[in-house]
Amino acid sequence: MLKVNIKATNIKLSDPLYDYIYQKIGTLDKFIEDVDGSVQAWVEVGKPSRHHLKGPEEFYAEVDIRFPGQRRVLRSEARQWDLRVAIDEVKDELQRGLKKYKGKQEAKYKRGARVAKKLLRLSPLVWFKRKGKRERNE
Repeated sequence: MLKVNIKATNIKLSDPLYDYIYQKIGTLDKFIEDVDGSVQAWVEVGKPSRHHLKGPEEFYAEVDIRFPGQRRVLRSEARQWDLRVAIDEVKDELQRGLKKYKGKQEAKYKRGARVAKKLLRLSPLVWFKRKGKRERNE
């Protein structure tokens, strides 16, 4: 199960918006093979500071997915005029990244299985080191 930690900056999250974030980011759980439930998603949503800035207001959404025991962090961020649109963009980008990561992990596993299968097919006599020419002639 993916643990989702949500932080709001410069805005107050309503319950429906909180549920929307949790629902969207929680659906990424099916792309993560998490055995002990220690994969965490850190979500930050909010408005950037408006100090000395003009123009339309915008919202941002940032998500970090951290894998325990690895240095791997999958990160995505988006800025949009609507917070829900920003969350959808972040979710889509993370979904693509997780599919790519999962494909790489499966490829590593299959590569290792191919090597093991190849070694099992070889005759046990092949496993011993061949003698050099001098040693055979003597």
